[in-house]
Amino acid sequence: MSDPAPPAWFAPLLQVARTVRAADITRFEPPPGEHRRSAVLLLFGEGPDGPDVLLTERAASLRSHPGQVAFPGGGLEPGDAGPAGTAVREAHEETGLDPSGVVVVGQLADLYLPVSDHVVTPVLAWWRAPSPVWAADPVEVARAARVPLAELLDPAARFLVTHPSGFVGPGFRVRGLFVWGFTAGILDRVLALAGWERPWNSDRVEPVPEPPTLSRRDAEAVAEDVP
Repeated sequence: MSDPAPPAWFAPLLQVARTVRAADITRFEPPPGEHRRSAVLLLFGEGPDGPDVLLTERAASLRSHPGQVAFPGGGLEPGDAGPAGTAVREAHEETGLDPSGVVVVGQLADLYLPVSDHVVTPVLAWWRAPSPVWAADPVEVARAARVPLAELLDPAARFLVTHPSGFVGPGFRVRGLFVWGFTAGILDRVLALAGWERPWNSDRVEPVPEPPTLSRRDAEAVAEDVP
């Protein structure tokens, strides 16, 4: 028995997955050669407050990007069935979701993080049978949240983020989460490419909450990896 088709509102995301280029999201495309590889899961579903996307908040004790909001994901392992297998496995480990309810429908172009020599594959998925989520791995995850797209698209939730390192990029404040950096950069471009973005005040600027959640080196890496 085949999986049910995603609803009509999901169609623009499928088009984005088919047509998006790395240059539509970042200034950097993966150069030839071997690189560290990872994948993140862009999981969209029908939530109690309408269409939503799954995000996590990284544990404050982590050495890398502590407290930052992220898509579920992590490094490719030998037993994974490609980037899609990695993204779903990591989402299960981090949030406890049931993988059987997740239908992978495509991949976005690989994105290159030059400072860490890292190639990240965003994996697009439809949550045909949503399951409960929580901080299943508290060592890495402080919170898992289904964030409604309507709230991400609300102009009142949008602004530019600045960091003492000189980083400037898109930001969202939703459901008690301060979304910026790599994750906000992907969300910003995917929502725009899907044709959903609403005009927002790009003159509104907010600093990264104190104390800064990234070291100067990490912030410089973020600055190089998002538009």
